[in-house]
Amino acid sequence: MYRKAFLRTAIGLAIGLAGVAATTSALAQAQHDGSAAKPLRVILVPADGGTEDGTKKDFQPIFGAIGQATGLRFDIKVGQSYSAVVEAMCNGAADIAWYGPATYLQAKARGCSELLALAVRHGESVYYSGIFARTDAGINGVADLKGKRIALGDVNSTSSFNVPVAMMIAGGVDPARQAGSINMAGSHANVLKALAEGLVDAGGASFDSFEKAVNAKALDPSKVKVIAKSTPIPYPPLAIHPKVSDGVKAKLRDAFNNVDKLPGISKDQIRGYGGGKVDGYTAKVSEADMAAAGKMFELVTDTVKTDIMKKASAR
Repeated sequence: MYRKAFLRTAIGLAIGLAGVAATTSALAQAQHDGSAAKPLRVILVPADGGTEDGTKKDFQPIFGAIGQATGLRFDIKVGQSYSAVVEAMCNGAADIAWYGPATYLQAKARGCSELLALAVRHGESVYYSGIFARTDAGINGVADLKGKRIALGDVNSTSSFNVPVAMMIAGGVDPARQAGSINMAGSHANVLKALAEGLVDAGGASFDSFEKAVNAKALDPSKVKVIAKSTPIPYPPLAIHPKVSDGVKAKLRDAFNNVDKLPGISKDQIRGYGGGKVDGYTAKVSEADMAAAGKMFELVTDTVKTDIMKKASAR
């Protein structure tokens, strides 16, 4: 089932990238200015098991309130994949993106993204990734993952792929060579679903996603345990294209700093990663902090990613 899902994902990704490329070539342009004629184009990663409409609805109240306060106009879309969102930013087809730290750093390295704002919850802008295992799988630590069935999310996902894989390698497990099998499930929710249904023995996902699955009764917490928890990871950032004008950037940063006080939005409507309620946003963000987070991913080289994808597709 998951091989078919992987193939569908790969085909979808290829189609998505082709679509973005075609769109980009047609629109090769300067960045938009937020006017009615050229609204700022916002593109969001397809987040955490939510529907495309659901992900879009999470951010519409925020951009609606900012638009009301600043006069800026927005056109919000959800990308087909993490990679498609990076391509949209780097090919000039988007002005603002929301994606994970790993994908942000990919775009940053290509010169097409700079930090705009991070969500704030309980005074912090961090979350955690974990490796979760079924309690009946005989797994008590990372070393016990050898020979086990493992599920991972999108290859570009920070907390359902890059960080879990880094924790495995740091713990002495080479997933591509020592796991019994690997399912590239495509999302946090699919990883946890596979775990709940006993299709895999362990999987990587964020703690936010785990909590969301438990609250939705999609996962019985008595049947799953945590075998590894990451160090704090910066929340998935909102980023802006460097070519957007300084005046527009200043308006946006001031608005995000005060989004919880703007008219037209209630506290319950301020959402962040995975659709979770957050206290607000801050534009006081540090590229150095985000770069430091990238140290987590250094073990996950392109060769490691390629080997894992090969193992997953060979099932």
